[in-house]
Amino acid sequence: MNLVTGATGLLGSHIVEQLRLRNRPVRALVRRGADAAWLKSQGVELVEGDLSDVESLKKACAGVRIVYHSAARVGDWGPWEDFVKVTIEGTRNLAKAAAAAGVDRFLHISSISAYGHPDGEGLVFDETAPLGRYLHKWSYYSRAKVEAEKLLWAMHAAGELKLTVIRPSWLYGPRDRATIFRLARLLREGKTRILGDGENKLNVVYAGNVAEGAILAAESEKGIGEAFNCCNDGVMKQKEWMNKLAAELGAPPVTRHVPYKVAYGLAFILECIFHLIGSSKPPMITRYAVWLMGRRCYFSAEKARTVLGWKSTVPYDEGVRKTIAWLRGEEGGS
Repeated sequence: MNLVTGATGLLGSHIVEQLRLRNRPVRALVRRGADAAWLKSQGVELVEGDLSDVESLKKACAGVRIVYHSAARVGDWGPWEDFVKVTIEGTRNLAKAAAAAGVDRFLHISSISAYGHPDGEGLVFDETAPLGRYLHKWSYYSRAKVEAEKLLWAMHAAGELKLTVIRPSWLYGPRDRATIFRLARLLREGKTRILGDGENKLNVVYAGNVAEGAILAAESEKGIGEAFNCCNDGVMKQKEWMNKLAAELGAPPVTRHVPYKVAYGLAFILECIFHLIGSSKPPMITRYAVWLMGRRCYFSAEKARTVLGWKSTVPYDEGVRKTIAWLRGEEGGS
């Protein structure tokens, strides 16, 4: 049995999909009231609970061979306590339940943002880079990912878990409810801007490809005690990416630019103001979003390709078509 957390989210749902395509049995931990219609259509066993409910985790882990831990507090805004409860303490709770149940492998979904926010023209980072460097003051998502990894690596070193870590990047694909709706609206309205010259390489990756990498890593002995950056589907530059999305949407090309440092400085000012007034909603832009889109450094996925034989089976053009087709279906049904 394979347990997937975060199965109603983007990457978790793609892990479920890829497991079912391989005829693997899947159990999903779902919160009470969550929309599980798609999961039911996949023939998934559902266990109601969440990462703070220890008893539900014990039930979810019973008889499980591999845990795919995709659930986390996502987004770059919100109180630190929320990130601690879900991403850090929730991961600890699940890992302890998995260890007690004797699971064979614990596959943890981290993020390349766990490396922190390094930058620099031409810099390339792989899995040997240290975690948590140059973090922004309010980078709660990234900080929580670092702490979650630390506690899991400690359990692995103590012989409590056989751990494998996947570090994806900016994810896209069908069932993306975090980014694509807002980005599509901005593109259609002609409100998007290219940060800098737009020639920087993006770490953007199709969720289904990451899911395949996660399964490869979890089922391979080579993955034990290793981390893998499943963080790109090849070379993709910022300007090219934005205009691929715009073209598929039938939106006008993105031609306006804003200097990276200007956008970064504005984001910092807005963050300060929004924190000062105690806003629960994020500002229009954040430093994390600016860094994600405009940074000049790059993260390599060669280890996953070399060690695991991971290949991006869905290239960018096909991934964009699939994503926008799903988006249109959702818009038509709303």
